Amino acid sequence: MLEGSIPSRPVYGVLEIRPGRLHLMVADAEGAQAILDLAASAPTDFFAGAHVIYLPKKSGDSFVAGLERLAPAQLYVGPSYEAALPRLRRVLAGAHMGLQVYLAGTEGLMGQAMFEATQAGIPHSAIQTEHRGSTVRRVQCVHCKGITEDVTHDPFQCAHCGLHLFVRDHYSRRIAAFQGVRVDAEDPGNIPESVERFR
Repeated sequence: MLEGSIPSRPVYGVLEIRPGRLHLMVADAEGAQAILDLAASAPTDFFAGAHVIYLPKKSGDSFVAGLERLAPAQLYVGPSYEAALPRLRRVLAGAHMGLQVYLAGTEGLMGQAMFEATQAGIPHSAIQTEHRGSTVRRVQCVHCKGITEDVTHDPFQCAHCGLHLFVRDHYSRRIAAFQGVRVDAEDPGNIPESVERFR
């Protein structure tokens, strides 16, 4: 468990090779390095049964050539999680017994992909996670229920309702987001200075 974390926060490990006919790998940004590290211990034909969904984000093309060299059965490089979601759902819907799921990168990506996988009936024991890269947070405003992606500062202004929110450490696995609560609820207008807490 991460230092200073609380019970609701997921615990991440290190990706390991597991036996299976199909391996679904979903990663964003530096999460690609976790897949490349995994490849170092993979059997020769391992990636012949792998479907890799990768979202470069700010890392650009840094990891794309490395992923291509692995020669996975399928490699999708997309602009956003939303763009990749139909593909992810299609793969999960057509999955057979023994599918192994590997998630790597930011908490927001892993949480959302984990939700999709469990909704599709994939058991938790078949899903691995490894946190790599940014600690930016995906935050749900408890007041308007809107979700703001890539929050770096605390407090921050909700992208949906405009309230200034304190980012709580409470994490909801159901929506794969931390909770944001109005910082000036008891003293309207008294908003502390915003500080960068997540990078």
